Amino acid sequence: MLVGRGPSRADFGMFWFFSGRRWASILGLLGRGKDGNMARLGSRQRTRPNGDIFAGYSEETRMARDNYVFTSESVTEGHPDKVCDQISDAVLDEIMKVDTRGRVACETFITIGLVVVGGEITTSSYVDVPGMVRNLIREIGYTDPKYGFNYSTCAILNAIGTQSPDIAQGVDTGGAGDQGLMMGYAINETKELMPLPIMLAHRITQRLAEVRKKRILPYLGPDGKSQVTVEFEGGKPKRVDTVVVSSQHTEEILDRTGRQITKRAKEEIVEQVVLKSVPARYIDARTKYLVNPTGKFVIGGPQSDTGMTGRKIIVDTYGGSAPHGGGAFSGKDPTKVDRSACYMARHVAKNIVAAGLAHACNVQLAYAIGVAKPVSVFISTRGNGEVPDWRLTEIVKKQFDLTPKGIIEYLDLLRPIYRKTAAYGHFGREIEDFRWERTHRVQDLLKDA
Repeated sequence: MLVGRGPSRADFGMFWFFSGRRWASILGLLGRGKDGNMARLGSRQRTRPNGDIFAGYSEETRMARDNYVFTSESVTEGHPDKVCDQISDAVLDEIMKVDTRGRVACETFITIGLVVVGGEITTSSYVDVPGMVRNLIREIGYTDPKYGFNYSTCAILNAIGTQSPDIAQGVDTGGAGDQGLMMGYAINETKELMPLPIMLAHRITQRLAEVRKKRILPYLGPDGKSQVTVEFEGGKPKRVDTVVVSSQHTEEILDRTGRQITKRAKEEIVEQVVLKSVPARYIDARTKYLVNPTGKFVIGGPQSDTGMTGRKIIVDTYGGSAPHGGGAFSGKDPTKVDRSACYMARHVAKNIVAAGLAHACNVQLAYAIGVAKPVSVFISTRGNGEVPDWRLTEIVKKQFDLTPKGIIEYLDLLRPIYRKTAAYGHFGREIEDFRWERTHRVQDLLKDA
């Protein structure tokens, strides 16, 4: 990584956990510079005397770390996996409205003509699962048999059980609901302090839903996906190289062969969706648009693909720009640190970047089931921080209560706010209910730094 620029995704990828001597060993495997000396690591100035850990390496090597392309994807609210996420979180919301002490781990499965809602729930409230599911599917847009799934005729199976008392005895005393490691990330590529590729992908899928619901492009169906490839130069976004849009549609826009949509329909989707979502400064004559590249997408939704809760964890977070601990969010009450600690880790990372203490920041929290305090807190700026990572870790541990109870109270998570998180990303949307997106701790961090 060159001093004076932010880290690339390669810096935050498979080598993210290697720091200090381990990172120096990896550089040793790659080769030494012309003076035969390795970079000294472990402080903010992870440089050689001349200020560049890659001094002596070829220009090609230096450019390879700075110039690259990176891709992220998003899906619409009508994608089968996202339908399941929204159902699971809608169940959670219904319980939170009445019983903030309820324990919820709700999973949903959807296929042709069938929705199965299962999991483990302990609550004093009652949820009309079939009625709630039908209303939600109707709101998403599966209201006509032409889309292959209909809210009024699908079968709904309730397979919900109760939570294990073995788990409850650890959680009720303030401990974490499970073990695991949770990640948070922020980078100053966008005003939301999110990676640009995932934010552009989300904007496109949100626009797909908007033009469908407003009848701007009335032939679109609820299911859809986007994928955006961004070219980086000098470690910063330069241009959008490729945009992929796949959207379910009716047969009315097929050409005479019946095998693909018309050229005019493709142009309309680019004009009304892509160009309305991607800032013009990232578009140039070389930008490629791939609209329904298989030709057509008439059969979609649950008729085409089975959906399940928790299968879009990269879409939900940072689009692959940062590590992921592996736990899904939807359908889980905030005692499950899979969800609440990831929200807190994002909040911490975002405030560090907002304070100007780093160009990009990754936060890892790890917990043991039934234990309140995290077993570890790890912060990495990959050397781009204004203060050493160990110092940032000390500040964060001092300023933030990272116990499950502390996180729940600080972020006010015992509210029915979860269904709106279940599509278009849990992070980067500065909605009032998403308290983890606030940056009100900037001055506190700067004071201690």
